Amino acid sequence: MAVKSEELKQAVQERYAAIARGERSGCGCGTTTNEYASAIGYSPEDLAIAGQANLGLGCGNPLALADIQPGTTVLDLGSGAGFDAFLAWRRVGPAGRVIGVDMTDDMLAQARKNAETLGASNVEFRKGFIEKLPIEDASVDFVISNCVINLSTDKPAVFREIFRVLKPGGRFAVSDIVLLAPLPEEIASDVIAYTGCVAGANFMNEYVTFALDAGLADLSIPQITRGKDLSTILAPDSIGGSKTCCGGSLADEAERALASIKLSGRKPQA
Repeated sequence: MAVKSEELKQAVQERYAAIARGERSGCGCGTTTNEYASAIGYSPEDLAIAGQANLGLGCGNPLALADIQPGTTVLDLGSGAGFDAFLAWRRVGPAGRVIGVDMTDDMLAQARKNAETLGASNVEFRKGFIEKLPIEDASVDFVISNCVINLSTDKPAVFREIFRVLKPGGRFAVSDIVLLAPLPEEIASDVIAYTGCVAGANFMNEYVTFALDAGLADLSIPQITRGKDLSTILAPDSIGGSKTCCGGSLADEAERALASIKLSGRKPQA
């Protein structure tokens, strides 16, 4: 892509800041935030817990993979308004801790407001980039992320950071968008498609290799969802504009190329 990484990062920040302010929706094709969350694997109980933190973002439920134990420390990469962080909070209990990291001020403000409303005093939100986390070495038991790593222009660095912050034996579980085939050039080179979690996706084998090269082990992909089943996930302008949303040859070609995966693994014991 000809667009520089800093320009892409700025475009991502602007898009998600607008969603946090309520100026645009994160959902695609006219779905509500609750309909969207249900479609990608969240239960009514999850929606009730998260409340206002559900902004209709993500591409799956990473917590469906996560055996999070009471008293542990969980890190959420690209935590947004706190949806997955608050679900993890209910699992770690009062003796545990949840840290969310996000680069967008408006998202951080919304997340902190939601934490106060929920009384989640052991949930903290920090400003930072997932390629250089503001987290101490070997301090986290579990890392989660939902459709965020694909937005990074340096995904290998993200997986190296996951490895760094995990304790020996610590686990990670992410949901993300990957490619099964090349995207149409009109979409692959489009900034809007990048910020919509489409054009920044890597081939699945590349994505897994990033994790392996970082030193993460025992990798598993228990679920792969083809792009044709992701029509409620992709925002209307993410695959070529409203003229192709939910139909059209360009959207069909993109859907055949895309998949949502759940990937989990661990940092080996020292």
